[in-house]
Amino acid sequence: MNLKRQLLLVSLLTLVLPWAGCEFIRKTETALRETQQQMLSGTARAVAESLGRYPEEFPPGVGAGHLYGDQLYGHRLDMQPAIDGYFDDWPLEPDSLRTIRGTDGPIRFAIGLYDRWAFLYAEVSDRKIVYATPSTLALDDGPEYADRVMLVSANPPILSETIVFAAEAPGPIVTYIRTTFGFAPEPTVQARWQDVPGGYHIEARIPANLLGTHLGVTVVNTSSANDAGIRSSSFIAQVPGLFATISPYLTEIAGNLVQRGMRMIVTDHGGWRIAVVGDPGIAPEQAQGPVSSWLRVAYNALVEPGTEPAFAEPDPTGREQQPYIVTALNGKRSASWFRSQESGRAIVAVAEPVSSDGATIGTVVLQQGTNAILSLTNQGLARLMNVTIITTLLVAAALLGYATWLSRRIRRLSVAAEDALDNDDLRKELPSGDSGDEVGDLSRSFSHVLSQLADYNDYLRSLASKLSHELRTPLAIVTSSLENLEHETLTEASASYTARAKDGADRLRRILSAMSEASRVEELMEHAEAEPFDLRAVLDSTVSAYRDVYDNRRFAFDSELDEAIVMGSPELVIQMLDKLVDNAADFSLDNDVITISLGLDGSDFVLGVHNPGPPLPERMRTQLFDSMVSVRSGGDNKHLGLGLYVAKLIAEGHGGRITAGNTDDGVRFSVSVPVADSNGH
Repeated sequence: MNLKRQLLLVSLLTLVLPWAGCEFIRKTETALRETQQQMLSGTARAVAESLGRYPEEFPPGVGAGHLYGDQLYGHRLDMQPAIDGYFDDWPLEPDSLRTIRGTDGPIRFAIGLYDRWAFLYAEVSDRKIVYATPSTLALDDGPEYADRVMLVSANPPILSETIVFAAEAPGPIVTYIRTTFGFAPEPTVQARWQDVPGGYHIEARIPANLLGTHLGVTVVNTSSANDAGIRSSSFIAQVPGLFATISPYLTEIAGNLVQRGMRMIVTDHGGWRIAVVGDPGIAPEQAQGPVSSWLRVAYNALVEPGTEPAFAEPDPTGREQQPYIVTALNGKRSASWFRSQESGRAIVAVAEPVSSDGATIGTVVLQQGTNAILSLTNQGLARLMNVTIITTLLVAAALLGYATWLSRRIRRLSVAAEDALDNDDLRKELPSGDSGDEVGDLSRSFSHVLSQLADYNDYLRSLASKLSHELRTPLAIVTSSLENLEHETLTEASASYTARAKDGADRLRRILSAMSEASRVEELMEHAEAEPFDLRAVLDSTVSAYRDVYDNRRFAFDSELDEAIVMGSPELVIQMLDKLVDNAADFSLDNDVITISLGLDGSDFVLGVHNPGPPLPERMRTQLFDSMVSVRSGGDNKHLGLGLYVAKLIAEGHGGRITAGNTDDGVRFSVSVPVADSNGH
């Protein structure tokens, strides 16, 4: 793994800071919310004790509820709807409509209260509408029948009465009140029948004083005037259920007890809402502008999720059935909380049972927003999240930039050191040598090592000439002494020793000649006068000579050039080629083909010598052309590793360079020599 990736991984440790902040915020939010719940619970307990002193304001409990059947709820309206047979001008949500099963489909209805009036709206599914006749508008039995809606009202144990809505035709209708004593039209009731596809609507306005404490809705659907029809009712008992609605007195009491930023809901024992005051939402001075999407995502990941706040809103049907409220209806206090995924707003809610004489008669629900504690619209939280995230990104970017800069410095140093070794420019100045940091120390250490290596290479290059110069005189003395001994009378054993000593001296003479050859070539390159010559013609004649000298090898010459004019010394070029061919012959077998090629590569002629044989060791490819370096194995003492060094001197003396590389079937040496220009330079 490179340095950049290592530092990038280290930079990820900076994420510990925002993680710790997130954990702190989450724990703080949880602790503050629980504290707020405890405070609300204490307030709700005090309110429940106060309301428990007014049991008469709470409708009867479970026993009465079961005796009188299902309850209906009267919604408090903010405005008076027009009696036109449509629901669109009612200040209620469509979910406020109560649904019962009808013969031809669902029947939906709602009862509202405004000022001294009660309003009824009903949607009836009816595939065939049967209208009444003038004589049977209020009848509930034969001999003629009609479709109708009936509002059943009672004040137990007083007998009930029924308000009947039937129509001779769509439009305004005459309403009748039927009791056990008879029936009569009721002019104070205004009603309208509106036909719609698949059924009809009825809307009516009724004086509230005509309604009793118990209320129910019954719909009769007939198929003909001779059919008594099928009844669909909101209640199953003989007397309808209790009519629940908002209690003005309890609402006034709750309004005096509720604090700003709270909502109080009071329910009876059945969960029907009988008082609601206050609002737990954000106060106008606390409202904030739109929140960015990325902050919303980060906030949702940061804080603990909760139920959507829609569940905290008063139920549109009028009956509160949220789990925490049901728990309180069973006599046990409870708490819950809700959070919006869009705004981050949270609402804490508690439910406290209201008791009288040891029985639960209702509940008090308190709800309060947590904007003062923690929410997405809180400016302090937004600033904290912004600063934390931006700081983390800046630190990561800075570390990544520093890692990139540092890795580039080290990479430049590495490349410069490799170039120095490849080009023998061992005394070149390396990058970052003037820096005072560790990279600068490393650069200076590399420079010192390369300088010592350059001195050692200079010593090796001059070693051959020094040895040949120093050993030449002692070798001449030994040789002359051996020649004089040959003229003396020697025993057979002495003569044998003398001959062997003379052979050794001859080998030493040849070694000294090879060692001094490099020095002579250097001197020749310094004093030789360059002249233009045709390299291709030189190669033609030389290759022919090689075929005669190396009769156990085959030579091939490959070139598409007609001529190749270069500047230099043809004798030295032939000497260089001799070294390369001699090396190729040594590493090939009998009848192997040694290929000599000549081509053009840009502004250079490229001379190539290819021979089949073993590949070059990878570790020797950069040292192959150094002085006294050989890749031959065994005890071959005829080669001191100076041949390729001499070839390198000649190639560089002609302004070119020499390289070696492995091929699929052997080794290829390549010599690049610049093309002579038109002026012979």
